[in-house]
Amino acid sequence: MGDFLPSLELPSEAGKNHAMDRIVDKIAALPAETNYCSLEFFPPKTAMGFSNLRDRLDRMARALRPLFVNVTWGAGGSTATKSLELAEICQRELGLTTCLHLTCTNMSRKMIDKALDDAKALGIRNILALRGDPPRRAEYRDSSEPEEQEEEEEFNWAVDLVRYIRKVHGDYFCIGVASYPEGHADESHPLGQSLEHDLPYLVEKVQAGADFIMTQLFFDIQAYEHFEQTLRNHPSGAFKEIAIIPGLMPIQSYQMIKRTTKLSHAKIPDALMNRLEEVKGDDERVKEVGVDIISEIVQQVKEIKNRTSSGPKGFHFYTLNLEKAVSFIVERTGLIPPETPDEESELLRSALRQNPLPDIRLLRINGSTPEQSHRKGSIGSDPRDRVIVQNRSASHPDWEATAQEASIPAEPINSRANTLAISEGEGVLGREATWDDFPNGRWGDARSPAYGQIDGYGVSLHVTVSQALRLWGTPKTTEDISNVFIRHLKGELSTIPWSEEGFSPETDKIRDQLIRVNSKGWWTLASQPAVNGLRSSDPTFGWGPQNGFVFQKAFVEFFVPSADWKVLKEKLTKPEMKDVVCFYAINVAGDFVSSDTETPKIDEAGQQYQEASTNAVTWGVFPGKEIVTPTIIEEVSFRAWSEEAFGIWGEWAKIYGKGSESEKLLEFVRADSWLVNIIHHDFVDSDALWELLLN
Repeated sequence: MGDFLPSLELPSEAGKNHAMDRIVDKIAALPAETNYCSLEFFPPKTAMGFSNLRDRLDRMARALRPLFVNVTWGAGGSTATKSLELAEICQRELGLTTCLHLTCTNMSRKMIDKALDDAKALGIRNILALRGDPPRRAEYRDSSEPEEQEEEEEFNWAVDLVRYIRKVHGDYFCIGVASYPEGHADESHPLGQSLEHDLPYLVEKVQAGADFIMTQLFFDIQAYEHFEQTLRNHPSGAFKEIAIIPGLMPIQSYQMIKRTTKLSHAKIPDALMNRLEEVKGDDERVKEVGVDIISEIVQQVKEIKNRTSSGPKGFHFYTLNLEKAVSFIVERTGLIPPETPDEESELLRSALRQNPLPDIRLLRINGSTPEQSHRKGSIGSDPRDRVIVQNRSASHPDWEATAQEASIPAEPINSRANTLAISEGEGVLGREATWDDFPNGRWGDARSPAYGQIDGYGVSLHVTVSQALRLWGTPKTTEDISNVFIRHLKGELSTIPWSEEGFSPETDKIRDQLIRVNSKGWWTLASQPAVNGLRSSDPTFGWGPQNGFVFQKAFVEFFVPSADWKVLKEKLTKPEMKDVVCFYAINVAGDFVSSDTETPKIDEAGQQYQEASTNAVTWGVFPGKEIVTPTIIEEVSFRAWSEEAFGIWGEWAKIYGKGSESEKLLEFVRADSWLVNIIHHDFVDSDALWELLLN
């Protein structure tokens, strides 16, 4: 081995001066013509997702240089703790100016105080004050705590939280509030949704002490222009100088944007929707078109702001914990600040002054100086040496390089340009950084930071109490519950507590079987039919690039009474079922059983061991690509989802009040049921799973 370099310690990020960590102060310090961006993240559901998000945050911070980041809030319990953990990583470990979301409804003053004190202890000086779900405080109060006195603070609206923060903490916190360019609504199909209806409440929030406004996502540029002009010209003068930061959501997939716009009531103009419809079967093309659409909106908003206001122009991106699309958008639209001066270089120079490096020419490695032993790397050798090809382009860029590429010296691996290229998915390192782009959400890989959740706000029915009563009535028996699920399958109900979406066309293929399963009192949450090698252009089952073939294993997930589960489990664990099905089952107490635990494997020494299986239940084979597996079911993702699935029983029960017949029924069902997911491996026989369950 050669001589060692002396240790080089850079100043700790935690020791940085955070004197200007208030968002409005940072904006005020920018030159008037500056464009900037901010990014939003939510706490991942799984420990692996949390760990992977840490690296992603670091990379995006270095590549995109956001002015600040937002961390969403999960009201109460473990979700609130995870929000604070993520905020601590952003603020203290990475040195990012952090804005913590805080929802106030269904929370006591004690909980609000603790959240604000925790934020203060972490050095966080920015709060986005939100209302959260419609107020149902009486239902959420812990029965072990005494009722609050009349003089205690009531938090029914975001303005109540703004006033309270100002009263208790003065100007310590910079407070942001939300706005809706098209108007806010709680209901799934709102009537009277309009900006004009919202304006008095927004004026009240600003006059109560809000420092900046951040909008909900939007795609209608005309609606946004009306919004900005209306606020800037409002007779109250409340919005004349305040920072208005438009919120934008990169389009990650066709189904996700349809669901998100439904929940947020943001309209997508027909011209934009038609562009997405043309490519909706191919996730890669959807993301590419989505980057084009959001980049165009950014440029249009810049033009609007040039007409309506002066000063720096900011754009907030709801990242959904993904990096590729937002990195393309931010680079394309010029929202990354210039690299002068580079703070990292300043830190390095400061460290070197105190602990200078030896002259590299004097170092000897294996008897040679570095100049003698190794040539300077090139693009063609990063991240591995590649074959140099002549007179043609590189067919496999990860393994081949043209002569021109091989002649270009490579930049340092941690340079801004390289980090941005990685965030955009370039090369082998880029593939490792953006591996979870397709898909995200519940059926993706549980290691993904984006796994399992879109809005980041935890368990919710996504409907008001009045809507819930109108949709699902007041169940008194388990047959009443079965009827809710069956009516949903028949298209008579638009939503159930576990899903606010309609069914995809492929559900028609197994609708009769699902109705029969639900008629047994086994309430289905998710399912898919078996598919054996249909073309990727198939109108019902097709997806992905052209000229491919798609496959599916049949699976179904459902709640089942404990007595029925005991019988079904005996059937699933018979020796002849070992290689036929895989199953996972859990109850609200956390008792877990699966085909992995019931049928352990045998190693070469004859010893039993358990290995958690991972089931790709949807896959596609496409020309020139590796096999794509967009839908995965495994123990860690099933466990993560089960907490939410059982929590929704509790949310449904709360709308009926303590001690009511319906509340008692739903709480009993929650305590007695098992959540079961069964995957049948025979994707050739489309009836195999249903015959197993129904015969």
